[in-house]
Amino acid sequence: MVALTFPDGARRDYPDNITGLDIAKGISPSLAKRTVAMALDGKVVDLADPITADARIEFVNREDPRALELIRHDCAHVLAEAVQSLWPGTQVTIGPVIENGFYYDFSRNEPFVPEDLPVIEKKMREIIARDKPFTKEEWSRDKAKQVFRDKGENFKVELVDAIPEDQTLKIYKQGDWFDLCRGPHMTSVGKVGNAFKLMKVAGAYWRGDSNNPMLTRIYGTAFAKQEELDAYLKQMEEAEKRDHRRLGRELDLFHFQEDGPGVVFWHAKGWSLFQTIIAYMRRRLAGDYDEVNAPQMLDKALWETSGHWQWYRESMFAAQSAGDEAEDKRWFAIKPMNCPGHVQIYKHGLTSYRDLPIRLAEFGVVHRYEASGAMHGLLRVRGFTQDDAHVFCTEEQLADECLKINDLILSTYDDFGFDGKLVVKLSTRPEKRVGTDAAWDHAEAVMTKVLEQIKEKSGNRVETAVNPGEGAFYGPKFEYVLRDAIGRDWQCGTTQVDFNLPERFGAFYIDADGSKKTPVMVHRAICGSLERFTGILLEHFAGHLPLWLSPIQAVVATITQDGDDYAREILTAVRKAGLRANLDVRNEKINYKVREHSLAKIPALLVVGKKEAAERLVSIRRLGSEGQTVMALDEAIKMLVAEATPPDVKRAG
Repeated sequence: MVALTFPDGARRDYPDNITGLDIAKGISPSLAKRTVAMALDGKVVDLADPITADARIEFVNREDPRALELIRHDCAHVLAEAVQSLWPGTQVTIGPVIENGFYYDFSRNEPFVPEDLPVIEKKMREIIARDKPFTKEEWSRDKAKQVFRDKGENFKVELVDAIPEDQTLKIYKQGDWFDLCRGPHMTSVGKVGNAFKLMKVAGAYWRGDSNNPMLTRIYGTAFAKQEELDAYLKQMEEAEKRDHRRLGRELDLFHFQEDGPGVVFWHAKGWSLFQTIIAYMRRRLAGDYDEVNAPQMLDKALWETSGHWQWYRESMFAAQSAGDEAEDKRWFAIKPMNCPGHVQIYKHGLTSYRDLPIRLAEFGVVHRYEASGAMHGLLRVRGFTQDDAHVFCTEEQLADECLKINDLILSTYDDFGFDGKLVVKLSTRPEKRVGTDAAWDHAEAVMTKVLEQIKEKSGNRVETAVNPGEGAFYGPKFEYVLRDAIGRDWQCGTTQVDFNLPERFGAFYIDADGSKKTPVMVHRAICGSLERFTGILLEHFAGHLPLWLSPIQAVVATITQDGDDYAREILTAVRKAGLRANLDVRNEKINYKVREHSLAKIPALLVVGKKEAAERLVSIRRLGSEGQTVMALDEAIKMLVAEATPPDVKRAG
């Protein structure tokens, strides 16, 4: 017998190997009909799986948030069946669930094109309407390889060989069509529903290796309800309009090119925006942090001590020195993180417990390898700048430091216009990590307590969650997730508690009793990658940046040549007042100038002609507004200066 505990706390005994479907039918036919899977001790599995041990059992229906991944996974299988029905001989490879949807990779002599997607969708709806049940079989490796080989599915044969020997090989069938899959799946194909859409096609190398064959990847998305799909498609349409890469071109902010893959070529206006963000962050740190700068390239031995060489090597850029002498043949790595360098700065001198906490900040440029297919404008690059800092403190000071960082992060996001609800996630120990289990137990216990304090202190502003297995290799961390203007979530800030790195480097402080003690090291970033944060800002505001952030805050434009001299006088005055302004005295119609500067997202246009010059007035046109306001010049400048004052400076003043 197996003892099963239900969500209401009831505990019942059932025969060994009873299935979840049998239990659901025994409770009520309607429950069995609406249930698509079950969760045993929190793990979602097939409803038809036999239950072999005592467990907590939950029945999962389509509306359960946990079912969304199943809907998308099943939809990927339907996509693969549809493609092979329409184009026999096409090989299927892998089709995982990803954020916001799924994809499937196919091998076909002629790549798919966007025009194929409506045809595939139609076939998918036919397959879903047939509502064949999902059934699972366990095959031997020899049988699976022979069947797939006979079908001409050479990629599947390779996948069978890649599955570890200790794992069971599962085949899921939906009618006559079947696929190699770990599962789980819902009870039948019809449970996928019709709230799905194929989004795009792209090229992808088999297993991400450019030495392997090029495949065609079809991306799709699926939801439990049509209104959820409609909302997502509307969000994607808005996101396309706000795409920071397009805005970067249109506003002349930056560009990328193959000579420097994954690194940004900043143009003058883009660099102005970037430096405005850094200047803001510097002001926020003044008085609390010491800004430092650690070397860009360090000997491999330092990265071995830190653990990066063992656990992070695949993401690092390294090179051997070119000297002729044997002693010059050393390996160096371009830093992927600032933390080892900051430990060296901390260690340079003797530190007393009275000196703690010591907070070291750096706007450090770091480099990390990203696969070419993963790079995405400013949002995913190989070289980027972190608003990075490390706090060295005693264990007694740790909670207060984490709470101070939390306050700094929340107020920073407010200042940049992200004043909605935030999610703070505690990411716990990953599979690959340094340090003892005891040290991790202690670190996670401390972070859990701090997370509770953050929730209590921040009230409704913050939601909290746990992200198992997603911590850094040296310690658990908080991840701060903000939401933009169109409802997308972005993970930006982090706070990471590290009991390992200071010990590995032999860092210490002299305690009150004269003994040496290892400090706790807190890694923290607020914006994270400043390049990525800039991209997020551009999309959040759709390029219409607040006046204090805008690279060009105002343009003085003339209606006729009679206003040219007055326009130049205005330009001098507004620049003297600290505004970033340009002059437009071209021999063009004012409507043409207004349109051009509106497309360039200039927040304020100061229009002058003969009348304005005579009366020392200025006509102000604001971006996004059809109207205009006529004001005295001094009054207009005063108003714009007040609006252009950064929020932190306003608070201080």
